[in-house]
Amino acid sequence: MIKVLIIDDEENAREIILEYLENYHDVEVAGEFADGFTALKAINELKPDLIFLDIQMPKLTGFEMLELMEDPPLVVFATAYDDFAIKAFELNAIDYLLKPFSLERFQETMSKAKARLNEKGSKSGIDDLMVHLDNKSETLNRIVVKTRSDIKIIAVEKIIYFEAQDDYVMIHLADAKFLKKKTMSFYEKNLPANTFVRVHRSYIVKIDQIKRIEPYEKSSQVLILNDDRKIPLSRQGLSNLKKIMDI
Repeated sequence: MIKVLIIDDEENAREIILEYLENYHDVEVAGEFADGFTALKAINELKPDLIFLDIQMPKLTGFEMLELMEDPPLVVFATAYDDFAIKAFELNAIDYLLKPFSLERFQETMSKAKARLNEKGSKSGIDDLMVHLDNKSETLNRIVVKTRSDIKIIAVEKIIYFEAQDDYVMIHLADAKFLKKKTMSFYEKNLPANTFVRVHRSYIVKIDQIKRIEPYEKSSQVLILNDDRKIPLSRQGLSNLKKIMDI
């Protein structure tokens, strides 16, 4: 049996998929969900083989869910998303259903999904998809992170600075910090313009958090933030600051 979850905030969209799946006696619908928070918990607990996932949902978007999945199943997107995303799905062999979709189109998708599930060692393709989507320039207004016991949505305006940590980035707030598996170049490209600045290869700082610049060892300099935290400032970082600030 193929274990399936349906995740879409529109009840009608879920009902259509449920109706189409009634023709498949080798499919077990283990649950349907209207938001990403409860769906993500169910994915980790139920370990489905296949999920039908909407992208534009409240609370957590489909893409934000994918970032947080520990062991993603095969994903079929049911979406009205843009051409860039559709191209990404095609490049990474992940199928999608462009709303509204017919029974015939759904049957094609199920045939592809079954073929993928029958391939030994087949991967979901989610990692490749997320790398591809990272190349899209889109101004961030929030970042979703996962802790041991919870999922948090961080407003970008509350972030003080970003710090490179090997293959991860540490996101520093006034009273907390969170790890995210992204690159510094991703954040440099997608953070709001003239709000954050790359001051060092390992640091991106919110401009209004900078209190002053002080000399450091030899010819180097360091940033002093409003909370008195110190951030190293490289020559390129100083050049970046001069382009934005009157210094």
